[in-house]
Amino acid sequence: MNSSFRQDRRRARRAQEPRTRAPEREELLAEVDCGGRMVEVMVRRQPRAKRIVLRLPQGCPRAVVSVPPGVALSEGLAFARSRADWIARRLDERGEVVPFAHGMRIPYRGEEHVIMHVPGRRGTVWREEVAGVRRLCVAGDEAHLPRRLTDWLKRQARRELLKSCRKYAAAMGTRFSRLSVRDQKSRWGSCSSKGSLSFSWRVILAPDFVLDYLAAHEVAHLEEMNHSPRFWRLVDAHCPHWKEAERWLKKHGAGLHLIGAS
Repeated sequence: MNSSFRQDRRRARRAQEPRTRAPEREELLAEVDCGGRMVEVMVRRQPRAKRIVLRLPQGCPRAVVSVPPGVALSEGLAFARSRADWIARRLDERGEVVPFAHGMRIPYRGEEHVIMHVPGRRGTVWREEVAGVRRLCVAGDEAHLPRRLTDWLKRQARRELLKSCRKYAAAMGTRFSRLSVRDQKSRWGSCSSKGSLSFSWRVILAPDFVLDYLAAHEVAHLEEMNHSPRFWRLVDAHCPHWKEAERWLKKHGAGLHLIGAS
């Protein structure tokens, strides 16, 4: 069999093989002019999406568009451009991201503190008050300030939440298996069917009575995995200030997610 004949056979087989299309991209990042402000827009394909959805996640400086299978990412970007006025209004209502940086003012346990970079000390974080000004001091390289402060706040949050959750677990006659703090955006806390409690570390930025209520709320879920009248009676019996805490979160909670956001 000569070489030209073999080449002809290979060409024939290739012609009969179905052609595969290159996979479409699953994400597209672009900027959209929203009232003179350039806003990053991330367009993502979601297998379960039924329609194009635009949202502004808490603690995220960009808009996110979800598109269903079969819809081009460019259509999602065009949808975001058509809603530029809405994006601008929502960003104005929500406020600006407050980075962890020297001189920035943030709440800690409900009280305003100034972030101070102290380069002459080892890489630790401590709280102090000078001339009536509360400070969160962060030592070490300034480039590591955001991470060091975030880690310190997470440790404080876990310490305070453990105290509150143990108090309420004892009062309600129940137990939890573990407790963790994370950078949750959609909820302040959660309780699993296995008795694991999880909280957003940003609860340490809120006043103590808010953190205390969130602990009571999740511990109550160990007994009632729902929001039934029985659940709320349990919360009310052990945490009578829960309504005040709910009002505080409704008014100020979204702003906490902008603090320290990248």
